[in-house]
Amino acid sequence: MNVSLLKAICEVPGVPGHEQKVRELITRELKGIADEISTDNMGNLIALKKGKSYTKKVMAAAHMDEIGFIIHHIDDNGFLRFHPLGGFDPKTLTSQRVVVHGKKDLIGVMGTKPIHLMTAEERSKPLSLTDYFIDLGMKKDEVVKWIEVGNVVTRERELIEMGECVNCKSIDNRVAVFILIETLKELKGKEIPYDFYGVFTVQEEVGIRGAQVAAHHINAEFSFCIDTTIAFDTPGAKPEESVTKLGEGVAIKIMDSSAICDYRMVRYMKEQAAEQKIKWQPELLPAGGTDTAGMQRMATYGTIAGAVSIPTRHIHSVIEMAHKADIQGNIDLLKVCVSNLDKYNWDFV
Repeated sequence: MNVSLLKAICEVPGVPGHEQKVRELITRELKGIADEISTDNMGNLIALKKGKSYTKKVMAAAHMDEIGFIIHHIDDNGFLRFHPLGGFDPKTLTSQRVVVHGKKDLIGVMGTKPIHLMTAEERSKPLSLTDYFIDLGMKKDEVVKWIEVGNVVTRERELIEMGECVNCKSIDNRVAVFILIETLKELKGKEIPYDFYGVFTVQEEVGIRGAQVAAHHINAEFSFCIDTTIAFDTPGAKPEESVTKLGEGVAIKIMDSSAICDYRMVRYMKEQAAEQKIKWQPELLPAGGTDTAGMQRMATYGTIAGAVSIPTRHIHSVIEMAHKADIQGNIDLLKVCVSNLDKYNWDFV
């Protein structure tokens, strides 16, 4: 597996609405691979691999954006206050470094009131996002030379390998960006039945916005989402709570809180995995949604929608972890699913 590419993809900054550096990296990787590369007005990057027939279209979506923050206030002492871009568990911010992207990138740290000065009541309550501020180690007159309200902030953490796993911030969803790039590379020079639109979407973390626009424009008959899902296989997890487990294979989505996958697509994906001896596990996610919903609903007549999901521990933190075998399984399954769509009976039976 090309871990160096995955590392580069995970570490490049790109919060919702500011995915331009991710888009530039993907464009460089797919030059000479995709038949056509374009960007829509929303910022979605669309890589087209042409098929032998124009009768149907296939869309796969991997969102480029990561959770982050946007600066809304600089106080008299130079400390920054922020709004979240995407869903955050406040406890994951404690003792973390961040990068503030202004006229130049500056490292900051997440600060809160010292525990030594908290009252007993304050210590007993969980921290909220508004209890945190960003400390750049500078006075205000120096801060405002580089930073202004509206600048965005990403989390600072490099990718490392741990056993058979990779660990980094933004595994959600840069691992899916990696999977879609690698799938397009493996399809280079191979015949596929229908035009395949690999779409790297924007603003998923704030409401599946990019995928809705792309799905409406492309109007595909078949769609695949590629995204992370929860692997709650850690101490304290009950068997019925796990959703997925690391190392147990690609997760074939059955449903999440925003989409019920087409039963024909679920069945098709299971059969393809079995035929190709690709290890898989079912995914039913009780809370949280993905680009699956946007693609399923926004095409003119809807799409036959499914999703390949990457089991991920410690999701929406800076220590997200995925198993390399599961990542490879996603590439393998997406490739065969795209390649064999014309060989399956898609009637409602």
